Amino acid sequence: MDVSRDEAWALFCEWTQSDSLRKHVLGVEAAMVAYAREWGEDEELWAATGILHDLDYERYPDLGTGHPRIALEELRKLGYPDELIDAVAGHATFLGVPRETRMAKTLFAVDELSGFIAACAMVRPTGIVGLTPKSVKKKLKQPSFAAGVNRDEVRQGAEELDVDFDEHIAKVIAAMEARADELGLGPREEGAAA
Repeated sequence: MDVSRDEAWALFCEWTQSDSLRKHVLGVEAAMVAYAREWGEDEELWAATGILHDLDYERYPDLGTGHPRIALEELRKLGYPDELIDAVAGHATFLGVPRETRMAKTLFAVDELSGFIAACAMVRPTGIVGLTPKSVKKKLKQPSFAAGVNRDEVRQGAEELDVDFDEHIAKVIAAMEARADELGLGPREEGAAA
């Protein structure tokens, strides 16, 4: 099956109404595509993987019985390639699926981090513009900030990918900043609510 980014997005939108979850997967997609481009990988496949990794999260959020198991079944049924399915399975550490491909490792490395970067951007008047790795790392040290983000997985992801942590953060920031308006992470209007 030829994987289409636009078809993946249409499928995700069928399954997901939440604007914040849609923006999350677009942020993950941006980071996936940036790495795919750097490494000469299939950008459509990597984009689709970033989009589809949370396909079932809104409908089946229970990690014990739902996400991402239902998505994995659906993606198999639709004929998505094993590499994409394995990456989606691997991003959920509790399933115990080893991340063996570069794509699977990248998805794991950018998923939590992109969400954390978005949270950092949302509390800044300039949004993601001018956000630095130093600032992100400072926020990572504050357990109460974006408390749902697993700090260990953020670091583990960069280690598994064998990339410098600061460079990894900078790459994800740059990828998301290029799509800041779409992600709702651009500078805020003067006087606008956070």
